[in-house]
Amino acid sequence: MKTLSIDTSSNICSISILNNDNILYEDSLSDKLTHSENLMPMIQKAFNNLQINLSDIDLFTCSKGPGSFTGIRIGVATICAFRDYYNKPAIGISSLEGLAYNIDLNENSLVCAIIDAKNNNVYAGLFKNEKTHYSLINNYMSDSINNVLNKINNYSNNPITFVGSGAELHNKMIQDIFTNSQIVTGLKNNSSATSIAKAGIYKYYNCNSKDELSLSPLYLKKSSAELELEKKILKDN
Repeated sequence: MKTLSIDTSSNICSISILNNDNILYEDSLSDKLTHSENLMPMIQKAFNNLQINLSDIDLFTCSKGPGSFTGIRIGVATICAFRDYYNKPAIGISSLEGLAYNIDLNENSLVCAIIDAKNNNVYAGLFKNEKTHYSLINNYMSDSINNVLNKINNYSNNPITFVGSGAELHNKMIQDIFTNSQIVTGLKNNSSATSIAKAGIYKYYNCNSKDELSLSPLYLKKSSAELELEKKILKDN
């Protein structure tokens, strides 16, 4: 089974093509162009390299957020178009779940993915290593870093691997509270289309409900445009 995966939830635009669990192609790009300008040329380059076509893809996956509002819309809209035109299955994966899959499944039993949301706020998810996949513990969080760390403090007796831009940014605070845990450094803190694909492939074969296959964007908080509109409405009233 060939899977095309894209991740446009951050400032990095990444694509990956897998054949079952084997990575056939990976590419990522972060420059001054927008994802809408980069994404399709990157996909075409991948197909040219592998000498395959979109019709050869059996499963489409993408990051559905949280992250960049514009980037998420671009990624979800692209995968929806591929799904509808080729009548192939497509799965949206949380960017937080994707970050968890940056960590090898034979490592620590708990992984906390944290994405910086600016102004000391973060998106976060705590995942349990189930040997073949990661499962979300409780719900996704959108809160201040202090409140998020307080919420997961009940698990502080367990080794936790922290990953993501938020973990990197707030590493000192995390180390002070979770003394027996590990904070990832380097490229593993970046969103990855390959990790999104790994999560998507597992869910394709093992999902319990159609809700798990949803391509609806996962924002967790309102966009600044929505907040500004609410302020205007309140002011006018």
